[in-house]
Amino acid sequence: MGIILRNGQLLKNGETFIKDILIEGNNIVRMDESIGNDGHQEIDISGKLIVPGFIDMHVHLREPGFEAKETIATGTASAARGGFTTVACMPNTRPVIDTPETVQRITKKAREEGSVRVLPIGAITVRELGTELTDMKALKDAGVIALSDDGVGIQTSSMMKDGMIAAKKLGLPVVAHCEDDSLAEGGCVHEGVFSQKHGLRGIPSEAESIHVGRDILLAEATGAHYHVCHISTAESVRLVREAKQRGARVTAEVCPHHLLLCDEDIPGLDANYKMNPPLRSRRDQEALLEGLKDGSIDIIVTDHAPHTEEEKQRGMELAPFGIVGLETAFPLLYTKLVASGLFSLQEIVDRMTTVPAKVFGLPWGSIEEGAVADITVIDLETEKEVNPQSFASKGKNTPFTGWALKGWPVLTVSEGRIVWQAAEENDGEEMQ
Repeated sequence: MGIILRNGQLLKNGETFIKDILIEGNNIVRMDESIGNDGHQEIDISGKLIVPGFIDMHVHLREPGFEAKETIATGTASAARGGFTTVACMPNTRPVIDTPETVQRITKKAREEGSVRVLPIGAITVRELGTELTDMKALKDAGVIALSDDGVGIQTSSMMKDGMIAAKKLGLPVVAHCEDDSLAEGGCVHEGVFSQKHGLRGIPSEAESIHVGRDILLAEATGAHYHVCHISTAESVRLVREAKQRGARVTAEVCPHHLLLCDEDIPGLDANYKMNPPLRSRRDQEALLEGLKDGSIDIIVTDHAPHTEEEKQRGMELAPFGIVGLETAFPLLYTKLVASGLFSLQEIVDRMTTVPAKVFGLPWGSIEEGAVADITVIDLETEKEVNPQSFASKGKNTPFTGWALKGWPVLTVSEGRIVWQAAEENDGEEMQ
């Protein structure tokens, strides 16, 4: 038995078209104005938006090693509720994703317990210590789709260059956490208005941008595909923009929280506003929006980083960096950027679907006959407040609690299988 999605508004080239979509097995087999039913399950999605399943190329599923914060099961359930059908998990677990055995452990667990597709990213250096390259070929053979030492910056230029040379030979992107420890060490927030007001040690913008500039030069020298993680500063955006203009293989990602907040918005010593890179200045925030608009920044990711409530209650200086983002990403972007007129709906959807698929050479991110049925259905009208206690994620650490948002996913189909469906009569609670 297949599934027919009835009367949805399919977004295509900036316009919406009323379509029925027939799904059989893993694939979309037909799209038409009206499809007859031959014993299929029908779901009426009249008035709802249909887009490709979202792709998040930067999440922390925490497993193995930090299951108190999140697991593959809870993290992918969170992704499904947020409309994501593909997530790439970062390697700073314990053990680090630096051996084929750990890659296989994650992919096996994802197949058995995951709600959506999980793409492991392998470490550039052994244990992310920055002193010895991993066996990148073995990692690729085991299934990694990129390489990163996310969570820490690679401090020596020679190690990063060697990593890029090796990654280039294998056709793997280098996904870089850009942070100069000699400038950032000991900081807990951006070096700016908030840090000065509260007497906190700050992390200066140049701690990021110095690595971005260095790595761009190394990427040009090696020909590697270099991708900047969670870009946060005006200087970093300028460097990426100039590199693209020169034809370098440089791409970049940005997170919703950096697009929507700056350090002036932090209400007090609340560690739910603590992330790395930190919320920067208003000038940086404006540069990120401009960079996303003009294509200097390619994609949007969440950097979903769950922690326990106990950890986040340790205060701004002692609490770990990171916030959750999978379940609020699209509602935040739709309400604050699309409904406000700053971006078109197509621009935001593309940066979460077709563009990440193109940047990382993935065969998903589109809705076409014959394509894999990764589909997200969204209610653009109903407004709800962000309530962390309703999250599928173990992590409740978000600065967006209480924000009234529209654009909530109500149905997520991953590889032809319904992995999340909201029951309207039950205020959005999951319907099994």
